Amino acid sequence: MKGKRRRHRTTLVVAFALIAALGATIPATAETPYPFRDPSLPVSQRVDDLLGRLTLDEKISLLHQYEPAIPRLGIQSFRTGTEALHGVAWLGKTTVFPQAIGLASTWDPTLMQQVGSAVGDEARGFQQQRPDGWGLNLWAPVVNLLRDPRWGRNEEGYSEDPELTGALSTAYGLGLTGGDPNHLKTAPTLKHYLAYNNEVDRATTSSDLRPRVEKEYDEAAFKPAIAADAATGVMTSYNLVNGRPATVNPDLDDVVAKWTDQRLLNVTDAFAPGNLVTPQQYYPTITEGDAAALKAGVDSFTDNSADPAPTTTAINSALQQGLLKVSDIDKAVTDILSVRVRLGEFDPGGGKFGSIDASVINSPAHQKLARKAAAEGAVLLKNNGALPLGSSAKNVAVVGPLADTLYTDWYSGTLPYAVTPAKGIASKLGTGVATSEGVDRIALRDTATGKYVTAGTGDAGAPLTETTNTDTTAQFDTFDWGSGIVTLRSAANGRYVGYNWSNFVNDQTQPNGWYVQQQFKLEQQDDGTYLLKYAGYETSESWWSSPVYLGPTDANGTLGLVTKDQAAHYTKDVVRSGVADAVAAVKGKDTAVVVIGSMPSINGREAHDRTDMALAPSQEALVKAVHQANPKTVVVVENSYPTTLGAVQKEVPAVLWTSHAGQETGNALADVLYGGVNPSGRLTQTWYRSDADLPPILDYDIIKSDRTYQYFQGTPLYPFGYGLSYTTFRYGTLKPVAGGYEVAVTNTGKRAGDEVVQLYTHQRTSRDKEPLKQLKAFQRVSLKPGETKTVHLKIQRKDLAHWDVTRSKWTVESGTYDVMAGASSTDIRARTTWQVHGETIPPRDLSRTTRAENFDDYSGIHLVDESKASGTAVGAAADGAWLKFADSQLGTKATKFTARVAGTAAGTIEVRLGSPTGRLVGTAHTDGTASSYDYETATADLSGAAKGRSDVYLVLSDGLRLSTFSIH
Repeated sequence: MKGKRRRHRTTLVVAFALIAALGATIPATAETPYPFRDPSLPVSQRVDDLLGRLTLDEKISLLHQYEPAIPRLGIQSFRTGTEALHGVAWLGKTTVFPQAIGLASTWDPTLMQQVGSAVGDEARGFQQQRPDGWGLNLWAPVVNLLRDPRWGRNEEGYSEDPELTGALSTAYGLGLTGGDPNHLKTAPTLKHYLAYNNEVDRATTSSDLRPRVEKEYDEAAFKPAIAADAATGVMTSYNLVNGRPATVNPDLDDVVAKWTDQRLLNVTDAFAPGNLVTPQQYYPTITEGDAAALKAGVDSFTDNSADPAPTTTAINSALQQGLLKVSDIDKAVTDILSVRVRLGEFDPGGGKFGSIDASVINSPAHQKLARKAAAEGAVLLKNNGALPLGSSAKNVAVVGPLADTLYTDWYSGTLPYAVTPAKGIASKLGTGVATSEGVDRIALRDTATGKYVTAGTGDAGAPLTETTNTDTTAQFDTFDWGSGIVTLRSAANGRYVGYNWSNFVNDQTQPNGWYVQQQFKLEQQDDGTYLLKYAGYETSESWWSSPVYLGPTDANGTLGLVTKDQAAHYTKDVVRSGVADAVAAVKGKDTAVVVIGSMPSINGREAHDRTDMALAPSQEALVKAVHQANPKTVVVVENSYPTTLGAVQKEVPAVLWTSHAGQETGNALADVLYGGVNPSGRLTQTWYRSDADLPPILDYDIIKSDRTYQYFQGTPLYPFGYGLSYTTFRYGTLKPVAGGYEVAVTNTGKRAGDEVVQLYTHQRTSRDKEPLKQLKAFQRVSLKPGETKTVHLKIQRKDLAHWDVTRSKWTVESGTYDVMAGASSTDIRARTTWQVHGETIPPRDLSRTTRAENFDDYSGIHLVDESKASGTAVGAAADGAWLKFADSQLGTKATKFTARVAGTAAGTIEVRLGSPTGRLVGTAHTDGTASSYDYETATADLSGAAKGRSDVYLVLSDGLRLSTFSIH
């Protein structure tokens, strides 16, 4: 019978194929036995079959984020872009894991894969209901490197290091995919390609990436997950890279696609295609912009929300104008369909993962995993014996603005429940704990009218007005988040005051929304009064034209926006001192736990960078007062980025860091504080002592500006890889073995614990500037008291390669390499040397055509787009800008300098030897070209001094662009 069924099915397939070839209509159902529905066939064959059945209009319809159903083939709609950064977001209550930076702080790829698998299961769990916003193409993880801790989206990334980022993103991605390249649980998309690490003017700023930074740093973070089939594509970033919008970055096909044999589904960020016209002004029409994006390797356009019409119209227009060919459409649609086939969409029952249902969402197993992840990601920064808290520490006070609340971030899921620090500790103790948020409760009295700012009662609150009330309706808890920003929570209903485009209403459970309209400033005046200023994020937008101060706007005293000269002057009457309240709560207690930190929607987030890394002043003052009242004070810093910490880290006996760690935050903190879990989290970023340790946020050249632990010359507050334990570890001798190195690690303490063994290398001599240290491998190891284990750390000779700009290739130089194993980038416990027989980089041969971007050093230049389609050139930002080409061999005599130049003004290129002001051996002139993209050849005769081996400097005029040159 089995053979008969197979022959019958084959006959049907052939019959349907013949009918289709004759142009007849086939009744479409999900069971129609088209070859694209046959899971026994190769993915490519199924995709080719389906592609051949689609009309051109149907193909084009698949290029937008919202892909419509195709009823005649029984195909359902499909949507790219379900957020899943640390749990499935925006679909309802799901398991909320720690923020990405918190997950990364575990340095635990096994755990990361387990979390990714749980998130993938929960995404699948919605597949029967398919709520609005659901899809199996997940936009996670974020692998942008955290080179600057002021980045507003720091919470979304993993690390400042590409090795660590690559390992963790690969693990998370494998969990999301299910680990089977041809049968995807979900289809993760890496965000955001490339070099996106600033929010200020993110759609118009360009990230300058010299080739070494691009290859060794930024690309290195994206490649591992793609190469391991742990991701199914990338999302292009908002910024420009070397003068070209990332939305049209040819790397998508020229570089990223070559990292894997699988077809990738690449998407744009939201509204980014439209940015090509405005504000980037890179293309005059969306037709030209969309065509360029598609040709660069974009497959799916995230634009105009759920309306595909502008995109499909633009693509059709591009075809009519000859900007695109049908083959360009087919390539993109093939990429899309390859992922959809692998997701099992066209398999019986939804394929391998089609049976997963809603029972997995926030399951007990996932709750347990969330608690484990939150505990493992906590980092013990300081401990003078105060932790772990002993059995005698039962009479406890938990105070601070984050003591009894959990905040979510923009990409967080909805908390199914919330275990706050106070609740977690109370649960651990089996008794209540004293609490205080430590914030002032104030009343604002208008000095002109004597009336008070008054809010409403009930969950809906009411518009703020000025009344004679003096009860709780006229009282507000004032939370200080630093940089002068406060939030006002009504004492009448526990809701935050926010702006709703017309009134100020106390109706929000926490600060939220795109513009975070719950932000205010209390500006003290010379006479001691205060002006209440609205500081929602929209007030910093270029289109905002309304006033920003508050005052009565009608006879009822309703508060609205008024100009500064009309603003009400208020006295700030302190009804209850937050510091005094917290001090009273901690006095006489066995221990005081102070929970301070950030509000994720305010202290930096998408579209808003931080201007500093300090704690809010009132939080620092709170810690100081509590510590004075109770020397047994433990500080928990709950935020999403490195913090300078000020006096806090000097004065208190113990400091524990955690990210905003999701629904199990409180239980996890209690586990760590009371020793049920030995802290094993490690920092994935350098914590600096001061903002002055950082160059400007838009400086992407980590090599020249000494960024990250790899190049930083100073002494950090806490180094990359740092984290304390309740036990101690001893390292043995570091020994070479097949495939890497091994070191014996012993737990020399009295508690079981996990050590994160980190392997770094340093190249002692090189033609090029090399990192001071560079992470090459790491491994967590669990050890009982007194136990020793041998840790194997994999590293190969090829892992020592760096990008040789003289020949545009990876190279391993001969020489001595330090190999170091330790507990952090500065706490090295064992070391050895590795004598490597590799290459010696030869002197530059400038007689060959040399790309200007392959310089060794520079001043006063920007990297720019050679053409709109491809290539990088060097643009002079000022007269006297220069490029250095070190160790160049000019031979017995070089006589001619030839350069490819562009620029709308006349200019020169001076050829100098030894330094930017060294001997002048020739000057090339240009009268200017029609545009910055029109290149001409400029030449110069060289003097007899141009010979031998020398550092060659090219000194450029302002506005001149240099693409390539040669000296012969």
